[in-house]
Amino acid sequence: MDAPNTALQGQHITIVGRLYVAFELGDKSWKLSLGDGVRAPSRCTVVAGDTAAVLSAISKAKARCHLGTDAPVRSCYEAGRDGFWLHRWLSGQGVANLVVDPASIEVNRRARRAKTDRLDSDKLLSMLMRYHAGERRVWAVARIPTPEQEDERRVHRELGRLRQERTAHSNRIRSLLVLHNLRVEHIGARAWAHWWAQQAGQLLPGLRAEIEREFERLSLVAGQIRTLEALQARQVRSGAQPAIAVLARLTGIGTGSAWTLVKELFGWRQFHNRREVAGCLGLAPTPYASGTSEVEQGISKAGNKRARWLMVELAWSWLRFQPASQLSQWFKVRFAGGGKRVRRIGIVALARRLSIALWRYLEQGEIPLGATLKPPSSNTVAT
Repeated sequence: MDAPNTALQGQHITIVGRLYVAFELGDKSWKLSLGDGVRAPSRCTVVAGDTAAVLSAISKAKARCHLGTDAPVRSCYEAGRDGFWLHRWLSGQGVANLVVDPASIEVNRRARRAKTDRLDSDKLLSMLMRYHAGERRVWAVARIPTPEQEDERRVHRELGRLRQERTAHSNRIRSLLVLHNLRVEHIGARAWAHWWAQQAGQLLPGLRAEIEREFERLSLVAGQIRTLEALQARQVRSGAQPAIAVLARLTGIGTGSAWTLVKELFGWRQFHNRREVAGCLGLAPTPYASGTSEVEQGISKAGNKRARWLMVELAWSWLRFQPASQLSQWFKVRFAGGGKRVRRIGIVALARRLSIALWRYLEQGEIPLGATLKPPSSNTVAT
């Protein structure tokens, strides 16, 4: 990265007749590095989102590299705030684009290293050429969902944000009440109105008004949560989400959890083996072995964090609601007799095994050994 020209003009790059484009996306401007693998790369800056300027830069780069107007173009950019719209637009223009996981990009390991947008785009360009020259493991390429699959994630992701807001509003009201030694168990419950009518007179007008405004925001968020949960329940009952209904039949898994797993993981990804399932969740081990030194660094945490967090929560739920299953018995034999640290390690191992079992259940109809199913009418929304 400190010597981009040397890297880009390396002799191992033998593929010619194509234009390579690397995007370094910013909020206000984009940096583009363009080259054919033979000449030194050209660089330009365009206004963020200016697709016409991108096409113009590609056209000029083809002319500079003496490539035909129909020469194939290959591009890449790091996954980030812009999401996948740029990938879809580039694909529509006939450009073979890659969306790259930023955490998988190699960097210089010096304590101090030069880092600028120009150097980053040059590095991306060099790695793009290496990738198409055959180094498929040079980085991790993201799988792109369809616009419909991406849109289907909106409901449960919004629900997650709303639940965090609900907790924040409740905690704020409790903190304001404790300032005057007023304590309440459930804010917004049925008894709240009566309790507040009795206690509000003890507070000064400014504090009372702030709590009431905070409670209005809490009520709004709570109403939106109920609306989205009802929407999920209606779609599952109507048969519009068959995979979610099948997964929610397992005791210990609610409609909300099944919804998240299907939309984030099982509903749009095609896995070929159990290792791919664990790797996508970031539940794969990461050993470190060098010479005589061997260290187990724990799970990679490189996958879908929403699904990974949910699988760990479901693992605890599985022990509670499926105690007779083979997975629960395995956990009890291996980890239940240890301390808290051992059980925390064991629950991650159980989450990995449970995710594989759920994948087989959805793909092949294979019910986890010893697991029980709920009656068809008892599926409820749960997180």
